[in-house]
Amino acid sequence: MFRLLIYKLSVILLCAISVISCGFLDLRRIEYSIEPGLSGSVLDNAYSPVIIRFDTEMEKTAAERFLQISCDEGVIRGDLSWEENELYFIPLAGWTAGIRYTANLTGTIKSADGRELRLSQFVSFYAINKSEPPLLDRHYPALGESVGTGGIVLKFHFSRSMDRLTSESAFGFDVPGNKTFEWSDDEKTLNVIMENSLSPWTSCKWTIRNTAKSADGVPLPKTYSGYFTTDLDRTLPQVTEVYPVLFADGAWYPTGADIETGLAPDHGIAVAFNKPMGENVLRSLRFEPALIGKTESLSENSIVYIPAREPQPQTIYTLTVSADTKDSEGLKIGADYRISFVPDLPFLKVLSFSFQEDLAAENISFNSVLPVCAKSGTDELTFSTRFSAGFTTAEKINAVQRIYIAPFFPGTLPPAALQYVNWISDDCVLMRWEGISGGNEKSNHYYKLVIPGGRTGINNGMGMYMKEDLIVYMEAVNEN
Repeated sequence: MFRLLIYKLSVILLCAISVISCGFLDLRRIEYSIEPGLSGSVLDNAYSPVIIRFDTEMEKTAAERFLQISCDEGVIRGDLSWEENELYFIPLAGWTAGIRYTANLTGTIKSADGRELRLSQFVSFYAINKSEPPLLDRHYPALGESVGTGGIVLKFHFSRSMDRLTSESAFGFDVPGNKTFEWSDDEKTLNVIMENSLSPWTSCKWTIRNTAKSADGVPLPKTYSGYFTTDLDRTLPQVTEVYPVLFADGAWYPTGADIETGLAPDHGIAVAFNKPMGENVLRSLRFEPALIGKTESLSENSIVYIPAREPQPQTIYTLTVSADTKDSEGLKIGADYRISFVPDLPFLKVLSFSFQEDLAAENISFNSVLPVCAKSGTDELTFSTRFSAGFTTAEKINAVQRIYIAPFFPGTLPPAALQYVNWISDDCVLMRWEGISGGNEKSNHYYKLVIPGGRTGINNGMGMYMKEDLIVYMEAVNEN
């Protein structure tokens, strides 16, 4: 019996060898290896390949599906290629420093000769380095903090030195405007300086995306974001006072009078606010009727309007401070501020006429009759006129061109002509007229002197004019 059993086993073994040698069954194991082979390995650079080496030819399509590489962000896309029995994987975007990747070899694949390989292997690895990722330790303003609008500097402090280019590119701010990046503390602290002031009472959101990297290329582990509000100042600006000021010793001083009736010649108009104001306050004033001038700053919370010429006498002016006027934080007044006033400005007046031999006539009234002496033989009349205020150079010329003397009675008198003019001072003009003849026994000679008044009459060049025409009748008599 024992011999028979040995014989049968020998026959079975010979049959099995015969079947294998004829290609019907191959029980050899498929050998493989992966590079990197040890978990925690570090690839040299951003495009170092992951390689799977087989000891036999494989079904390539199935083998390519067999390999999957991922990280916390998801599956990594890459190029697959073969060199004989070696499968190469190179990431399309390159490896990122400090990121933990995992090569997943799970499933069943076949060799070209039909053998199967069942695997369930995971290999973790890094590329370039396996440094700790940077973290955003702290930032200013804090989350939800209330701040002002001017001079805002956003500050971010990281746990590790950062790469400037990727960090600045990763920064986002939902407020438009130019900004400057400044680094300090060995590139760990980033200051973002806003060029312009922020809008008041606004929620401002910032983000630093996870594309920001440390100096050795490791990205932030997540996207950071935060917000703050520009509502630290909740007091609206308003006008507190409008008053006349006088310039003396290089500065403007309050006159103590009220604006409604106390604005005198050479005064400026000061406007005070309850808080420091922004630059646009210098463009916030308007007058009805128009009053040409310029605005200057008096202090951080007051301005002065300087008229280029005196306001019109006995005219109601309305000063408006625009509702869009902003304080230093950008808050608006919100409603137009208006105040009306009547300038305390006198009309231009003729104080006196002075003739020969110190003869003077003062307090001249409309339609007065003055006896004057015409120079015998020449029919000349010389007199000076003194006004209540001085004239500018240009208006001196205009004034003498508009003053005239016309024959009044009898109608046969020849016309008079201006022969000579001399401004003795800014407020006094000497004039010599010819053609003024004295009367005789048969007839008195009367002439009409007219100095035009009203807004279309003579003007001293500083806004002052006569209330109405001054008409004086002169009775010309001959010198004795």
